[in-house]
Amino acid sequence: MHAPDGFIDVPVSIAAGVVAVGGVALCLRGARRELDDRTAPLAGLVAVYVFAVQMLNFPVAGGTSGHLLGGTLAAVLVGPFTGALCVSVVLLVQAVLFADGGLTALGVNISTMALATVLIGYPLARLLLKARLGTALAAGLAAGVSVVGASLVFVLFYALGGTTDVDLARVTGAMVGVHALIGIGEGLITALTVGAIASTRPDLVHLGRPAAWGPVSASWKA
Repeated sequence: MHAPDGFIDVPVSIAAGVVAVGGVALCLRGARRELDDRTAPLAGLVAVYVFAVQMLNFPVAGGTSGHLLGGTLAAVLVGPFTGALCVSVVLLVQAVLFADGGLTALGVNISTMALATVLIGYPLARLLLKARLGTALAAGLAAGVSVVGASLVFVLFYALGGTTDVDLARVTGAMVGVHALIGIGEGLITALTVGAIASTRPDLVHLGRPAAWGPVSASWKA
């Protein structure tokens, strides 16, 4: 999912950067409602965990590999605004220190891997939790769907400013197909992580609290 430099043209990369900056600014304001003296340290731990797990790649198909995106996982644990910030910081560090995703593509990567995954995954997780699927299952299913959704957002950026000769239909098929498989791994990692935390410290799981994006009546059952 990490877009390299030059894969998306300059105008669209700039537009994506504007979207990313605006999204991060909104998240900075929203995070004030989610963070307190107890949850602020957890946000740091979540960012470190996402960074570490993203370094672990698992085989998908045809010689490709995938890794955790982490947007839904972070949002479920610390809230949507703080979760998006956690992943954005991870992407910034990866781009600057590890050349994992280009600096000129940072706006695209934040828009797809941080903002889109949270915008898609967190509301879906809340809906699934309201249907009483359980915290871990709701988070896992939503995380898997968010990966496919994020891949479609990337396809949109490619449609607007892709610089390669590969046609849009082929890019769409490849992105959705591969990320549907990656979504399975994302869902499993998310469900296991959230389940482990919810079973011992349910108070540390943001999902289900009557805050952020509206109340939801649900059990803390993992």
